[in-house]
Amino acid sequence: MPTYQSTPEFEHGSTDSTGVLLVNLGTPDAPTSAAVRRFLGQFLADPRVVEYPRLVWWPILNGIVLRIRPSRSAKAYRKIWTDAGSPLMVHSRELAERVRRRLEDGAPARFAVELAMTYGSPSIPDAIDRLREAGARRLLVLPLYPQYSGTTTASVFDAVSGKLQRVRWVPETRFINQYHDEPGYIGALAASIREHRGRSGGGSHLLLSFHGVPQYTLDKGDPYYCQCRKTARLLAEALGLGDDDWTMSFQSRVGREQWLQPYTDETVRELARRGVKRLDVACPGFSTDCLETLEEIAMQNAGFFTEAGGEALSYVPALNARDDHVGFLAALIERHTAGWATP
Repeated sequence: MPTYQSTPEFEHGSTDSTGVLLVNLGTPDAPTSAAVRRFLGQFLADPRVVEYPRLVWWPILNGIVLRIRPSRSAKAYRKIWTDAGSPLMVHSRELAERVRRRLEDGAPARFAVELAMTYGSPSIPDAIDRLREAGARRLLVLPLYPQYSGTTTASVFDAVSGKLQRVRWVPETRFINQYHDEPGYIGALAASIREHRGRSGGGSHLLLSFHGVPQYTLDKGDPYYCQCRKTARLLAEALGLGDDDWTMSFQSRVGREQWLQPYTDETVRELARRGVKRLDVACPGFSTDCLETLEEIAMQNAGFFTEAGGEALSYVPALNARDDHVGFLAALIERHTAGWATP
């Protein structure tokens, strides 16, 4: 028979709380080949991320990918690593802490907020245990992915449900799938881009780069591509941009198969060849800055742009722990926890 976890410090009549679990993708613990190998081993073993048959994928993953890619990725991580650690972890922690304080200031209910990573540490099971120890009998899960994808959002659901299957007293649970078209999210993005362009002088063109996924995910019914398109359209409208003032693309492809197009690296080169001299790039699919924004966009693609004849590529930082981002997420949480009984 399965063994179920006991309810921590259980007492009849004890005060309940509403647990809020904020989840980001994850990051290696250090910019070393060994740490990156551990992280990639967990990430790329997820069948939501790579949908190949396991008998085909395991030899490739362990025999080729995890022998070659960790040292290359570690070198990229070292370019962006800070004294405080991984930028994704630093920004995610600050965001979670500020959301917690905002909820405490503005809501009558008692909230407990925890940050977790789908891969690496702090893990989703450990974070749920901490929420249970705080008396959470209700659980709201908020993946920090504005656009839904089976490769990201669904992996969070898998990890949460896998943990709750081993819990004796399962909390009442709600799950936020996406917020790609929420006015508060679009407004925060638009404000950040306006402020950045006001400080830097602004480029003549805006590129909106989203993380790529294989084309087969769209063909099989994943809504990610369509939600990215809607985010980009709403953001362009909010900024008052004409059709010729902005472009949408997808970054971070790996392997030889077709991914969602157009590709970001090819797009920045093409824009430079078309005569765009100053290019602004924002990444509306990333809630916090990370390797894919700071190294891939602000460094790699900036180089591709100038090599192709452009003068300067200016990266617009992710929303991170901006006040409007924090306020939007807190309001989203309050809306999705509405109707739950307060202590």
